[in-house]
Amino acid sequence: MGNLVIHPELITPARGAALVKLCPFNAISYGGGKLEISSACKMCKMCVRKGEGAVTFEEETVAAVDKSLWRGVCVYADCAKGKLHRVTLELCGKAKELAAVTGHPVYAIIIGNGVRNAAKELLRYGVDKVFLYDDPAFADFRIEPYAAAFCDFIEKEKPSSVLVGATNLGRQLAPRVAARCRTGLTADCTVLEMKENTDLVQIRPAFGGNIMAQIITPNTRPQFCTARYKVFTEPAPTDLPSGTVVEMAVTDEMKRSAIEILSSVAKPKDVDIAEADVIVAVGRGAATDALRQGAAELAALLGGVVACTRPMVESNIFDAKRQIGLSGRTVKPKLIICLGISGAVQFAAGMKSSDCIVAVNTDKNAPIFDIAHYCVVGDVNEILPRLIQKVKEARHV
Repeated sequence: MGNLVIHPELITPARGAALVKLCPFNAISYGGGKLEISSACKMCKMCVRKGEGAVTFEEETVAAVDKSLWRGVCVYADCAKGKLHRVTLELCGKAKELAAVTGHPVYAIIIGNGVRNAAKELLRYGVDKVFLYDDPAFADFRIEPYAAAFCDFIEKEKPSSVLVGATNLGRQLAPRVAARCRTGLTADCTVLEMKENTDLVQIRPAFGGNIMAQIITPNTRPQFCTARYKVFTEPAPTDLPSGTVVEMAVTDEMKRSAIEILSSVAKPKDVDIAEADVIVAVGRGAATDALRQGAAELAALLGGVVACTRPMVESNIFDAKRQIGLSGRTVKPKLIICLGISGAVQFAAGMKSSDCIVAVNTDKNAPIFDIAHYCVVGDVNEILPRLIQKVKEARHV
């Protein structure tokens, strides 16, 4: 990174006016003999190249971190009411893959009250050490105590990388802890790779899914990232775990909080498309009432749920909880049937890891066919009723 530096002694009225016209983003202003660059600057450096020295770019000097002092790939264990969120188990499997590149151990940190059994459960998923912060102060999630415990672990154990599930809790906790540690955080990663020098390559869609950005934080530790549920594969548990649970001291300073929990109410369970084994997804090409009813019938026959693309949510046809994609949910069902969906990259990023993808579309060149296992070119109005009939016949065999 670097900064643009203005040299006032070289700014004349003529040169100031020329620089204002030169900026393609209208980020430069000149008045009263003073040149200013606003936050609209995109760092294209046009003013540097054609400003005749009036504006220069200076690289920021960053002190190199001693990477040898930071060791281990750590997973934050998201645990509610003593039950681990399954994204934690997925991240344990991924952490083991990453740690194998550098020969580092796999850690997990779990914060809560009465979560010792959950800590032992993590050992079955390849974790070498589970660091346990167990105290009544952690019975309910409050950001200050949880962040304090997390930072205590990082200060004492110095993990090189930290993986956090992109749950409601994880999305709150990870940024706060990363900020306290003065390090970077990459959200909603879809691919994670480890370099031999312990730099974590964090890959995620950017610019609406049009590119895949590769992000590294080579000058700071630890390296923080979050990943959605169903992005990685959950490993099979072992019956002979070899790791250990390390009980960490909980101080009065950690327990301090300006938040008081007056009461908590269990939220009624809603449809979670991320948990479904079978999904019938509808897009703009299946927007009629008849087709939506047909999709619901097919989903019921297969024991699945109905999901949709973003345009269906924006048209107020479906609830946002049923949306698949970058701005919706990531799913990994055993079977997904895509009806009238073209397969934009934003949608594909949220379901391309499904075990079996069946796509129906009139356009034989639709992008969805590039990732589908079974491609049906035709009118969904004709194909859906026949598909329903075939399923009914098969169920009566």
